[in-house]
Amino acid sequence: MRRKIPSTTALVSFEAAARHESFTKAAQELSLTQGAICRQIASLEEFLSVELFRRSRRGVKLTEAGLSYSRRVATQLDAVERDTLSVMGQQGANVIELAVVPTFGTQWLIPRLKDFQRQHPEVTVNLTNRTRPFLFADTEFDAAIYFGDADWPGTECHRLMGENPLPVCSPRLLGDRTHFSLQEIAERPLLQQTTRPYAWRQWFNAQHLNVARDMTGPRYELFSMLSQAAMHEMGIALIPPFLIQQELSRGHLVVANPQILASSKAYYLMIPERKVESASLHAFRDWLMDQSQRYNPTN
Repeated sequence: MRRKIPSTTALVSFEAAARHESFTKAAQELSLTQGAICRQIASLEEFLSVELFRRSRRGVKLTEAGLSYSRRVATQLDAVERDTLSVMGQQGANVIELAVVPTFGTQWLIPRLKDFQRQHPEVTVNLTNRTRPFLFADTEFDAAIYFGDADWPGTECHRLMGENPLPVCSPRLLGDRTHFSLQEIAERPLLQQTTRPYAWRQWFNAQHLNVARDMTGPRYELFSMLSQAAMHEMGIALIPPFLIQQELSRGHLVVANPQILASSKAYYLMIPERKVESASLHAFRDWLMDQSQRYNPTN
């Protein structure tokens, strides 16, 4: 069945013209004549039976339909470009497409990946940020590292490590103290993590303390944002130590109180059942489990 899809040339011309809101600038970007851009967009409007631009002596301006369509077209063209670059980059190589939660990927996994590359130079690992579970069948991912429980249907799970966050802050905030008391922490600004909204409440409750303002304070989506805010003396943050090893070793952050928050959730490597026999994933899984055990022998 023939698909109802405009020509790629028309879509590329439209995306450039919509981004610049100028046929002239689109023509310059694409090394075409202004007349060619006009013809491509006119053919697209005829194909859609929708006016995408309003023309006037002063130039062109997107209609509401044109603005909405341009955003969708831009997203799809970006996806096609990414897929094309991915195929060009593979050139027959053995590639693992890995979805990973952001701070874990940047702070813990990437510093160790060189060792995997040394052991398995034939395998390339590509990383993409994903913070929530998804359907593997709807993506190109071969595996995922995420934080939560092991309830991900259709996958084989491998526990890597728990979080066990503890309170940290700027050394300037701590001053001459060795650490803050529970009451002192309760009275100071508490930095909140968006995906762990009850973390401070759980930490105080574990110390048998109820704090009315345990869920108040600025919220940050990523632990990396949280650590930056703590380093700039904006408050006290609950962060897993393995995500801030450099900050702690360099003295940019210090432990505000040694009490950790033991969590029932953990970081897991999730492999879809259809991929469990992959030799490259076997190698990556074994290497990753070994790295997590070396970091956390009591895992």
